[in-house]
Amino acid sequence: MAAVAVAALLPVVALLGYNEFSTRHLRDLEVGAQAAQAARQASSEVERILEGMHSLLIATATLPSVEALDRDACGPALKRIAAQVAPIRTIFVLDISGKLVCDSLGTPAGRDFSDRAYFQEALVSSEFVIGSYTISRLSESAVLPVAMQLRRDGTVIGVLVTGVRLEWLDQRLKERGVLKGSAVTIADRDGVILARDPFPERFVGTRIPEAFQALIHASQPGVMEVVSQDGTSRILGYEPIRGRFNRLYVSAGASRDEAFAPINRSTAIGIASILAGALLAFAASAFVGNKFILRPIFGILDVLERWRKGEVNARTGMAGKDELRRVGSALDSLLDELYDRQRRTERLQTDKDLLVGELRHRIKNTLTVVQAIARQSFRPVAPAEYSQFSDRLMALANGYDLLFSDSVDEASMGDVVDRALAPHIGASTSRISAAGTPIPLPSQMVLSLSLVIHELATNATKYGALSNDTGRIDIKWRGTPDRIELSWIETEGPPVVAPSREGFGSRLIRGAFPSGCRPIADFEFAPGGLIFTLVFDREMAG
Repeated sequence: MAAVAVAALLPVVALLGYNEFSTRHLRDLEVGAQAAQAARQASSEVERILEGMHSLLIATATLPSVEALDRDACGPALKRIAAQVAPIRTIFVLDISGKLVCDSLGTPAGRDFSDRAYFQEALVSSEFVIGSYTISRLSESAVLPVAMQLRRDGTVIGVLVTGVRLEWLDQRLKERGVLKGSAVTIADRDGVILARDPFPERFVGTRIPEAFQALIHASQPGVMEVVSQDGTSRILGYEPIRGRFNRLYVSAGASRDEAFAPINRSTAIGIASILAGALLAFAASAFVGNKFILRPIFGILDVLERWRKGEVNARTGMAGKDELRRVGSALDSLLDELYDRQRRTERLQTDKDLLVGELRHRIKNTLTVVQAIARQSFRPVAPAEYSQFSDRLMALANGYDLLFSDSVDEASMGDVVDRALAPHIGASTSRISAAGTPIPLPSQMVLSLSLVIHELATNATKYGALSNDTGRIDIKWRGTPDRIELSWIETEGPPVVAPSREGFGSRLIRGAFPSGCRPIADFEFAPGGLIFTLVFDREMAG
């Protein structure tokens, strides 16, 4: 009954599974698209900030005091600019040797910045230079430095530098806001994190793990599933470094757990509903099945078991229009018919046994009469010929005994060989071996093979391997799908000479099998003894 309930629930489970797979696949695509869009938006905002920094440096570079590298006048001018631009804390001018000319904080001139990578890059590049994570020597805070050349009449006279405050960049990320479980990361070209929301205090200034370093300089933006450094599984959209102002790596990751929370809740409700339905279905099927299915089935099985144990009068007694009761009624009719057939079969078997016994008795009587006639007719005048005839008649009788012993129409080839050899073995048991695969023989072939084996054994006793004390006989047979092959090999007997003419025994051996068996008999009179081969069909041709 559980199988019936399960079969009823399978379509519902299959539908739920399909919907679950489809919904999760679509949600994967949706969340991936959202993460990629969030990364693009964050990257665009960073690009606008850097463009603003570039514009700020261009405007600052046009100030007369800055262009003239006037130490006294450029400091106050830079201070006024820095006070009005929130992303920066300081802006300063370096000469071509990397020494400080002036800055917005009033730092004494001459401080050396020649070792800074952004300064060295700006000296040789006419492009807007975006540096990497740096602790400012002037403000002692974490900044992203940006720089550009100062030129006068086409000649580089210095470098103008400012830096985006990373605390201000973090604040901008917080103001943008991220969904619960999501994260936005901004990193420089070396993979050092400049800003992150959430947990900026844990990650800013640290390097992105090696497993994700390849994303920083990837050829194209992309989406992938990762486990972030805070242990959260996220679907990550990333924007690699590319373009003139897009010189920072940006990624936005959506928490997989949060993104799939509504689907998980829906799945839990669906599973709970299916389980509740399954319990009800099992309860209903158990009640209905026990009453209308199991009891009739057990009744039928009980009747069959009782019948198997010999209680031939066992019946279900079922009647009705439902399927199982109709089966029970049909079973009763079948058992009645089987009982009648069994009784008829027993009567027929009894009659058959009587007929076989009568036939056996008549054949033995006939053979006895034939033997008596032969004895009266030939024994006084030809005792040797009578003896041979009598032995052959006994071999034929032994073949009939083998067939009648089990009242069957065939016998095993091994039994036929053993029965035919029995009168000739005597003390020569160890000198005769007979082996082969089990092969059943029809009655006609049983009698024929009995005569052949008897004749071979008789000749071996008179002239061959059994006529001395050392000779051996090996009898082997095997069967193919269509033919049977028997070999009789004598060894260590007296020297064998081929007869000058074929005697009656040889003719008997060649003609013993019906022509419908297509027999082939071959005699080889080897120096060591007779080698005889007989091949015939498994079944007689019609």
